[in-house]
Amino acid sequence: MSKKLLIRDLTLRDGQQSLFATRMRQEQIDRVLPFYKDANFYAMEVWGGAVPDSVMRYLNENPWNRLQSIKKEVGDVSKLTALSRGRNLFGYTPYTDEIIDGFCKNAIDSGLGIMRIFDALNDINNVKSTIKYVKQHGGIADCAVCYTIDPEYKRAARYKALLKGKPLPKPVFTDKYFVNLAKELEKLGADMVTIKDMSGLIPPMRVSNLIKAFKKAVKVPVDFHTHCTPGYGLASVLAAVVSGVDIIDTNIWNFAGGPAAPAIELIYIFTKKLGIEMDVNMEAVAKINKELYTIRQELADVDAGKHFPHPFNPLTDTVPAEIDAEFDKAIKAAQSGNEQELVRACHAIEKHFGFPKPNELVKKAQIPGGMYTNMVAQLKALKSEDILEDAMKLIPQVRLDAGLPPLVTPTSQIVGAQAVNCAMDAKKGLPMYTNVSNQFISLVKGEYGKTPIPVKPEFREKICGHSDERPFDTSKYKMQPNPVLEDFGGVKLAENEEEELLLELFPMVAKGFLTGVKKAAWEAKKASSTTAKKATTVEAPKAAEKKLSGKKVTVPMPGRIMEFLVKPGDKVEKDQPVAVLEAMKMENSITSHFAGYVNSLLAAEGETVAADAAIMDIVDESPQTVDNKTAAPAQAKKATGPTKPVTVPMPGKILDVQVSAGDGVEKGQVVVILEAMKMENSITSDFAGTVNEIFVEVGDTVAADAKVLDLIVS
Repeated sequence: MSKKLLIRDLTLRDGQQSLFATRMRQEQIDRVLPFYKDANFYAMEVWGGAVPDSVMRYLNENPWNRLQSIKKEVGDVSKLTALSRGRNLFGYTPYTDEIIDGFCKNAIDSGLGIMRIFDALNDINNVKSTIKYVKQHGGIADCAVCYTIDPEYKRAARYKALLKGKPLPKPVFTDKYFVNLAKELEKLGADMVTIKDMSGLIPPMRVSNLIKAFKKAVKVPVDFHTHCTPGYGLASVLAAVVSGVDIIDTNIWNFAGGPAAPAIELIYIFTKKLGIEMDVNMEAVAKINKELYTIRQELADVDAGKHFPHPFNPLTDTVPAEIDAEFDKAIKAAQSGNEQELVRACHAIEKHFGFPKPNELVKKAQIPGGMYTNMVAQLKALKSEDILEDAMKLIPQVRLDAGLPPLVTPTSQIVGAQAVNCAMDAKKGLPMYTNVSNQFISLVKGEYGKTPIPVKPEFREKICGHSDERPFDTSKYKMQPNPVLEDFGGVKLAENEEEELLLELFPMVAKGFLTGVKKAAWEAKKASSTTAKKATTVEAPKAAEKKLSGKKVTVPMPGRIMEFLVKPGDKVEKDQPVAVLEAMKMENSITSHFAGYVNSLLAAEGETVAADAAIMDIVDESPQTVDNKTAAPAQAKKATGPTKPVTVPMPGKILDVQVSAGDGVEKGQVVVILEAMKMENSITSDFAGTVNEIFVEVGDTVAADAKVLDLIVS
């Protein structure tokens, strides 16, 4: 057992990402930094994950400034850490070594001390470059082994038929599998190794065995990272501590529990009883926690938990005798290997302090919580909640067919969306894999890297059209365009390496953010170089209050309006997506339950709305345009022969139309790219012909079975 336990605090990155969709503003971060300087954590995870994207997308802040400002305040007291997806960095695209090198250099120059590097497939080749450049630029390479489990094949009814008495597939994700990964990472130069249980699925005795095996197999420090969603979190962390782990990841009280990691305050009590030194200033932690309570209240609109734990300070508050006894029982159970008693005692402790109870649905499904809730949201958007059980049963088959990828971003989303596609195929009487997303094709093709088991050549042939594995070729990578903004003084969109990296990693988000930055700088420059004339301020008349004059489109849950997919005057079909709502860290398509025309929008993009809030109203007849002229319907083109329609199998957004009127189309040719369930789907024609008319444009949202074009057939 370690005599000293190091703590990596996750509060300012994983904690706020798990509970508040990464919405902490810089001024909120700044309020707790003076106390962090006194807290003496070994490390503070403050960057990576969703932080760089979210602070630009939602807060209009510069992610590099966030990292630099935290370093300036905290100094060298704690090592600042970030999370990276190896060759994919923060996105899903494999990047060139040049980009990985530049990213690592700028991150370390900005104050980063430790880069936690993982790959969604546990493919060693995908983390080599990041390890190399992190170390080359003076950082610490923390290499994560993504914990996952084998599918519950026996629970998949279809597999019973497919196996036909054959033995079940041999387990892949054994202790030996994870230990071998740790040894390979150490050989590559890992300065520490983390068991990364991103879903909270690892039970206490499994982690106990793995910690002991890791400590024997590698000489570098071992870290343990988990979440509390299914109810194992606290018990598994205690088992890891008893088994000799070097570092554990925790959150501070008001940002702990539920989807997040366990609370440091509870770990502190355990370490005191075990006689283990935890070199953290708990008085400073209490000051941080007091400010976090206020900040969590400020983030109420995006709070996934809506559940504050009861106030508690282990330095000043007395634990009731019966709960203190549960701490002792938990320790005894961890030491003796009594998993059932350990979990029971930890649940009793968490219940007393008011932490969320375990999510039994996630535990039963044995998939990440985010993956499960995302599947539910997708099926609601498709009006197909009835196939949830079928989709869940198909996950083992989809995983096995695709090479058994671990269920972590992005593979969890790819597998979950494909299971939904397959369940919908079955509901329509179609063969499995009739509809596949482009991301699933890329996974099977080999573009994401090597899967834990090989994809069968015949399955790859079926999905990709070729049987051989074809990795992503970074030599064909194209840099994002960096235009000159003539309207804002002729400056480039990205003017330095930091901005160029943002543009590469987050093309759409960074383009909007950087354009706003250049515009603001240009307007400030103009204002300072000219003498502005004083203008008499005339108060603008208040807009008339909107009155509902049509049928209301409402949201089913509280959240934030990310995007409206229609505008006043647009025609809407029944079940057509009309808006995107962010709720519980997920994007949800809001559909109209009736057909008609958009009369008015009753909320704004970026606005937070309550459950059942009306966001627009729909009327039966097209409203007048601004100049009181009703737009005349477009004249339909006359076909010179019989036509057949090409339709989409599900609601979504048109990303690309790949043909034009008059083009010849072969059977099976891709004609449209549809974004549905956050996946790109290639829509093909089931017959040959000539394009007669195209009924959609890029950016249009369409309902299931909507006609996107028709072909003249002979």
